[in-house]
Amino acid sequence: MSISIDRGRADASTRLRRTARAALRRRLGPVLALALLGAGLSACTSEQFQKGYILPNGALEQIPIGASQDQVLLVMGTPSTVATLDGQVFYYISQRSERPVAFMPQKVTDQRVIAIYFDKNRQVRRIANYGMQDGKIFDFISRTTPTSGQEMSYLAPLFRLISFH
Repeated sequence: MSISIDRGRADASTRLRRTARAALRRRLGPVLALALLGAGLSACTSEQFQKGYILPNGALEQIPIGASQDQVLLVMGTPSTVATLDGQVFYYISQRSERPVAFMPQKVTDQRVIAIYFDKNRQVRRIANYGMQDGKIFDFISRTTPTSGQEMSYLAPLFRLISFH
């Protein structure tokens, strides 16, 4: 008789454990599904990209008008490209873009060309920070749009070049 009582208790204990596991699965199922969904969606968050020159904080403030070309190279580093207009010009080119969802195409959010103009004595004559505003090339330092001429004919192809991915 003691064997059958122990077997009855064991069967009841097993049923209780199975019921508890089933209840736990019912509660954890939605929680796990939400966790998996959250993990999947986190892979879809936006990504930001920086291409080209990264301007160090405070770098332009360290280059006064009249500074030497060597001082500019120490502060800014090697330019992306160099041109000769009326003296020499260093161009530092950069572009920022973002992709709102993984695997989608990138959208350009900002593109800049920092131009440092030198006179014949290799001294800084002018600094310009060109970007796009209202679809036109715009100098964010002097708050002007460059006029047509030799300078504009050199800047327009630079912006077209960095617009392609």
